[in-house]
Amino acid sequence: MSEQRWSTPPLAIAALVVGGGVLAVAAVAFTSDPAGRFLAGAAALLVLATAALAARQRPRLEVLENGSGLACTRVTGRRVFPREALIRVRIVEYPRLGRRVPMLEIDAREPGSGTERLMIFGRWDLGADPRDVYDALVLRDLAPDQSPS
Repeated sequence: MSEQRWSTPPLAIAALVVGGGVLAVAAVAFTSDPAGRFLAGAAALLVLATAALAARQRPRLEVLENGSGLACTRVTGRRVFPREALIRVRIVEYPRLGRRVPMLEIDAREPGSGTERLMIFGRWDLGADPRDVYDALVLRDLAPDQSPS
């Protein structure tokens, strides 16, 4: 089996950068409206920060070579979870904006410290439907305790 990686699509990150740039230009152009300048500038900073965080956390989730475990990239760096450290991997549907949205939940123990970590990934994080990622993990036998949520 080939290596699998999931992360925010590069086109989505590029769209955020363009949108942040447009908002920054708008903030400079609103010279007569201080409140509008402030709001557009704050929005530009937030959008560009979101793009930077999405670019920093690539790949967000990755199957290690030979299916020996998972690696998760966070703002603080990459964390590797061997197969034995995975406690539970499942799909949970959360209510959002009036509909149920699937999220991939991975419960694992930090190697060394034994601290439990709950990682939740949505479509934005993975760049794919979380159910498809879950199916890929099941095929690689990386989804222990598949009890329904």
